[in-house]
This record gives sequence, C-alpha cells and structure tokens, in this order.
Amino acid sequence: MSAVDELLARARQELGPRVNPQEAAAVQEAGGLLVDIRYAQLRERDGTIPGALIVERNELEWRLDPTGEHRAPEATHHDLPVVVVCNEGYASTLAALSLRQLGLHRATDLTGGFQAWRAAGLPVRT
Repeated sequence: MSAVDELLARARQELGPRVNPQEAAAVQEAGGLLVDIRYAQLRERDGTIPGALIVERNELEWRLDPTGEHRAPEATHHDLPVVVVCNEGYASTLAALSLRQLGLHRATDLTGGFQAWRAAGLPVRT
C-alpha cells in the first residue's frame, strides 16, 4: 500500500461515515451545504450540482471557516452540515477531515464524488 493510500485509509477511519449521493441530496435539501472542490476544467467538462458552493481545494479552509474574514457567506457556523464533493471521492475525504479539524464537526464527503452523483441520476447543471 502506498503512503497516500495509507493516509486516505487513516483519514476515512477518523472521518467516520461518509454519505452516498441520495444522502448528500437529503443533506442539501435539509439546509446543509454541498461544497464542490473540483477544479474548473472538470466542472466545465462534466457540469455542477445545482446549489453546490464552488470552492477549489486550495481555498477551502479559508472559505469555510465560520470565524475567518475570508469565509463564504454560506459558512455561517460550526454546526453546519457540510458534504465535500470531489470528482471520485478521494480528495474530498482529506478535505472533509481538514474541515473537521477547523471545528466543522459535521463535515463529511460524498462517496464516489461527483461521478457517483451523476451516475445516480441526480440533477446536474451543464
């Protein structure tokens, strides 16, 4: 097993339950935040999840920290349910764990990422 695979396995163990596409849609419907961290080329190629906040990975912590001066307006409090979405569900695990370390204790990620969302037939804006 590579070092990055070990890191991912440890992160998933620490993060706990992840959500599937239907669960992510339910989080969003209940007022939680879906955060798409994919880079622009992937969003342009495949589309986006309607209503998801677009924050590229390198800005995530600054935009989601409810106490930070650079936070997104949607990042209102530490109890906010957040589901991080990457392309296939790998980078999102590490990103969600980072948000947990900032105090967003309900942060998790979407198993299978955007590709699983799309495959589940959930809405996509092209």
